Amino acid sequence: MGVACILRAQTNTLSLADAKRIAFERNWDLLATKSGVDLATGQLLVTKEFPNPTLSASTADIGDREGSTTFGNSVWERSFDTIFAVNQLVEIAGKRHHRQTAARAGLLGAKARFWDAKRVLDQGVTKAYVAAALADESARILHESAGYMRHEQEIGEARFKAGDLAESDFKQIQVAAGQYLLQEAAAQSAAVQARTAVEVLLGVNAPRGEWQPVDSLEGISTNDSAKAEARTNGLRPDVLAATTDVRAAEANLKLQKAVRVPDPTFSVQYEHNPQSDNPPGIGPPSDTIGVGVSFPLPIWNQNRGAIDSARANVEQSRLTLEKLHAQMASDLVNAEAANHEASERLRHYRDEIRPQSSSARASVIFKFERGGATFVDLLEAERTDNDVRLATAQAMADTVSTAADLAAARMAITEGDLTQ
Repeated sequence: MGVACILRAQTNTLSLADAKRIAFERNWDLLATKSGVDLATGQLLVTKEFPNPTLSASTADIGDREGSTTFGNSVWERSFDTIFAVNQLVEIAGKRHHRQTAARAGLLGAKARFWDAKRVLDQGVTKAYVAAALADESARILHESAGYMRHEQEIGEARFKAGDLAESDFKQIQVAAGQYLLQEAAAQSAAVQARTAVEVLLGVNAPRGEWQPVDSLEGISTNDSAKAEARTNGLRPDVLAATTDVRAAEANLKLQKAVRVPDPTFSVQYEHNPQSDNPPGIGPPSDTIGVGVSFPLPIWNQNRGAIDSARANVEQSRLTLEKLHAQMASDLVNAEAANHEASERLRHYRDEIRPQSSSARASVIFKFERGGATFVDLLEAERTDNDVRLATAQAMADTVSTAADLAAARMAITEGDLTQ
């Protein structure tokens, strides 16, 4: 499916909300994680199934030429020893329970990983979309700055012809305008790359980056979705998945220990063996029914290797869980600090520095056009204002990106959420 099929009709635009919705439906990594849930569900079904009984049949003395008996000479009446047996393996020592416990934990872990994949995908789509919006905003700012410099170039040309401006200063204005145009082209190229990165997350087979963001960078930055506090009764999905991994590993260790106890196989047998020396006409053919039990003797193999491996897996799972707990706390602290810094930086740029820069630029331009300011003053004011506008846009993008990081760090679910 091409990108045009998932964008808004005719406008060829995409909103952040639509990008997330499409990504949740089409992202390859998320779909692969969802198949892991289906696989774990199948594994749980396997653990609930009982071993199938086995049926065996055997006949002996088939080649005996004297096989006929007083009952007759048909296959069933000849003196063949025919045995039918049904064997059923019965698991004991809690093996079935431990296997199901491990499978249930595995299913919860697969669901938790699906939630974690959605968490990471939501974070990734937001940051990629913001990067595209930032690139577009940067290109717009640089295009605007280039327009300002072209306007000043026209004024400078008039002053140069009138002898009020040195040739070197006039050429520097031309150079500055050309630099802004080159920077604009670089920003447009970066915007295409950022848009294709979004399309990859959306599951587009042939990304081209031929769309425009609906949501402006400023509009996104004012909608901070990370204000909600983290749930106190839940865990981050990856931590919850690691918790279920420990539970599954512990159940598997118990299972491997239980494997040391031999499982009996019970059998029921029916034997048909007519005897040729039975008196004529006395009694039916000789049939017998028997029962039996068999089990392996744990002499040479006591499952020590599997037990040691399962014990090591438990320890490894616990270490992974401890590491993720620490990582979760670290991510939360770092995300809160980064979001606070970006928000404060944006506030200073938006409320203080940006208005001052714009006012200073307008004042210098007014003086320059009337010969009251030097070219150096004009160029410095233009460059400063351009840098401030770019820095403001960067602060907006950083605020949204760090908000996405904070929301991802704060996300928490419970096992009840996984069973819904």
